[in-house]
Parts: sequence; C-alpha cells; structure tokens
Amino acid sequence: MQDARLIGRLRRKFQALAPVLDERARRHWAATEAAELPRGGVSWVAAATGLSRTTILAGMRELRDPGSDAAPPGRIRRAGGGRLCVEKADPGLEEALDVLIDPVTRGDPESPLRWTCKSTRRLAEELCRQGHRVCARTVAALLKGMGYSLQANRKTREGGTHPDRNAQFEYISRQTRRLQKRGQPVVSVDTKKKELLGDFKNAGREWRPAGTPEEVRVHDFQDPALGKAIPYGVYDVANNQGWVSVGVHHDTAHFAARTIRRWWEEMGSRRFPRARELLITADGGGSKWNKIEHRLFSFITQNWRGKPLLSRQAVVNLIASTTTKAGLTVKAVLDTTPYETGIKVSDDEMADVHLTPAAFHGEWNYSIAPRHR
Repeated sequence: MQDARLIGRLRRKFQALAPVLDERARRHWAATEAAELPRGGVSWVAAATGLSRTTILAGMRELRDPGSDAAPPGRIRRAGGGRLCVEKADPGLEEALDVLIDPVTRGDPESPLRWTCKSTRRLAEELCRQGHRVCARTVAALLKGMGYSLQANRKTREGGTHPDRNAQFEYISRQTRRLQKRGQPVVSVDTKKKELLGDFKNAGREWRPAGTPEEVRVHDFQDPALGKAIPYGVYDVANNQGWVSVGVHHDTAHFAARTIRRWWEEMGSRRFPRARELLITADGGGSKWNKIEHRLFSFITQNWRGKPLLSRQAVVNLIASTTTKAGLTVKAVLDTTPYETGIKVSDDEMADVHLTPAAFHGEWNYSIAPRHR
C-alpha cells in the first residue's frame, strides 16, 4: 500500500512537469527522485513515469559524471543515440505481422481495441522464420501500436459456433488474395451503431481545461427534431480508404446498396479503372471478423470519443477527419433519402437476379452477375 501511494505521488509530479521538460531533463529529474529513495527507487520511478530503468540509470550516471553525457550542444542525446524504429529498420515487418494475425482477428465493432489469440512468442518465431529479426517483446509493442491488446474471454453467447467458421474465414482470405493479385477491388461493408444526435453523453474522454467538462443531458431520450445518425461504411481493403454514408431514416438494404454504388461512383471507379469484379465481405449477424470493424469503425469511435454528436454535420465532419498512422483516409457524406421499410422481394424478382452459389457454403458465399440490358 505504501508503494502504491509513493508511485501515485511520483506519477502526479511527473505528469505536472513532463510537458515542460525535454528528454534529457525528464531522465535527470527521474534520476534525482530515484537517488533520494531507498532500495528499489529506480523501479518505483520507472513504474510511475513509464521511463525505462535503463533511461533512469543513464540519467544517474550523467548526474554523477557530467562528462558522460556526450550530447553535443542543441541535442538531448549523443549523436546516434536512441533505438532505431523497428518499422524503419524493417519496413515489411508490420505488414507481415498483420498477415499472420488477420485470419483469426476477433472483436467488438464499437471497441477501439483489437486482439489476437496467438502468443507473441509464436508470432516472433514465425516472423523470424520469414526472415524478420524480431523478439516477442518487440512483437508485443508492435501489436499495441496496431491497436491490439490482451483480452480475457467473456461469456456473452449461448450455444456453439458453426464447425466451418474458421474454414469460412480462410475461404474469404483466399478469395481476397486472388482478386487483389489481379488488381480487382475488395471491400468490407457494414452499418455502424446508430448514434443519438444532440447534447448526449458520448463515451470516452478528451483534453479540456481542468474542472470544465462539457455538460450534456442526464437522460438519453431521443430528440425528435434531430433523431439518429446511421453510418453505413465501405472499406477499401487494398487502399486503406473508407467511405461512409450517414443516413438519417432507416437502415435498409436499399440504403446499403446505394452506399456501395456511391462509393463506386465517387471513389472506387477511380481507384480501380480496370475492374471487372468486386468482392464484398459483410457480416451475417454473428461475426465480428469483418475488416471494416477494426480498420475503420474502431478509429471513428476513437476520433469522436468524449464529443457529443450535436448535429448531422458534426457526425459527417468527425467521420471525415478520422485518420491513422497507417494512412487511413475517410470520406463521409450525408444521405437524407427517406428509405422505405417493409419492402418484400417477390419470387419473380429474386429469380431475375443472376446469383450463383459458391461450391463452399453457397448460402454464405455467392456471386451476382450483372443483368444484360
């Protein structure tokens, strides 16, 4: 308990000073604090600040022997100091890691977290076999930077999963690679959770002046004048680009089809001028594997965390401003079309669709040929 209070005090001091300290000053401050503590002080300061023990010990050496700090004037470390970013040293490493974990990715479409059921040790071993020099600790750091984290199981479903669930994911992965090799488009589509419009609480936190949180309503009753926003997304897997139509009436098949058409007309046709096929992956209701969930929607949720969605245009602007270090770009538009619900497709209309079931689970996988006019 004593240790926890000490670490908490050190953390508060460091958080107050960190914004005005450069790298050298931070390690010297941490070294000074550690030196004044009894045995274990370096570990306590490391836990409180997030600085490594190596950094703190280096600061202690520099304070004992000022000449050991070989940084030239105007620098905060000696020339060549610091670890070379592993992504720069091995540009293909992150992509290789993503390929390894992607077929078994699972998750909540509204969560900014992603996770993998493969251990970092096994991932590191496989990457080394592929020629990447990497250890399990580095893999863990990369996974964290890519949005993954370790998660425990949670009991939420009754019954079992389909025995061909993994085989279905592998089938989709093979079809994706097949089309991408030929330069054909592959997209992932889905509807994001409907969002209340107005001054309602939105999960998450953002930086504001201390003691001045943005005030929102106590109760989340829908505002009849503003209604809800219904974001339907199309994610271009190869180009890491998203298109989101923000509907305001109903989430219908017509709305989904119109969104895909708008993506094609305004983005897809430019990206794939020689396209002859289009592979569309979509959830069947029980799977969270679809790429759009963790490559687009999770980052949209992060981008607007802690911000009330005050208007339709606010939703469009927040979605369109979503980016990632991996280069994600998103275009968002408002769709005010009133989509009718309850439309039935007749047997004759269904028969007019040129639909061919695949050999593998044709109820899940099928191709649709265009009508000849």
